[in-house]
Amino acid sequence: MKNIIKLYLLSLIFVAVPLFAMEGVAVIDMRTAVLSTQSAADAFKALEEDPDYSANLEEAKSLQADRQAIAEKLQKELETLSQEEIAQMQKDIQDKGQDLEFLAGKIQQAQEETAAKVFNDSGAAMQKIISELITAKQIKVLLAKNETLLFSDPALDLTDDVTSMLDVAASGASSQSD
Repeated sequence: MKNIIKLYLLSLIFVAVPLFAMEGVAVIDMRTAVLSTQSAADAFKALEEDPDYSANLEEAKSLQADRQAIAEKLQKELETLSQEEIAQMQKDIQDKGQDLEFLAGKIQQAQEETAAKVFNDSGAAMQKIISELITAKQIKVLLAKNETLLFSDPALDLTDDVTSMLDVAASGASSQSD
């Protein structure tokens, strides 16, 4: 009978704890928060106006259009083309694809550098704001949107409680067998 009561109490605790914990839990997507700011929009607008970046973007669009046109021509005229012409068109498609990959890498690197600069510039302010929100909203657990633990109130750690309860359950089981 005692074991049934202990098991019942243990199950109640495990059911009640998640309900208790949800109250002080918050989630944040820091990337979206920072990249949705006006300063981020301004930084990316400035990037788009950068002559090198816009030239790379235009060249990439042109390469993609050329590559698509060659592929369509190859598909349409496949039966009438010689093996040499087919091989040359396939090589042109491959060469333009490599050039396109190179430009895409440059474009992506410029975007990542801009995002990193925005994060750097807003890092201290973001940490201050997050700290203020933790206090104001009485947040005990803060999770990143990808579920990485960012902050946890040590009082929510159930490890010692579970250990103690397991010890109690084990001692109850051993006294039952004696």
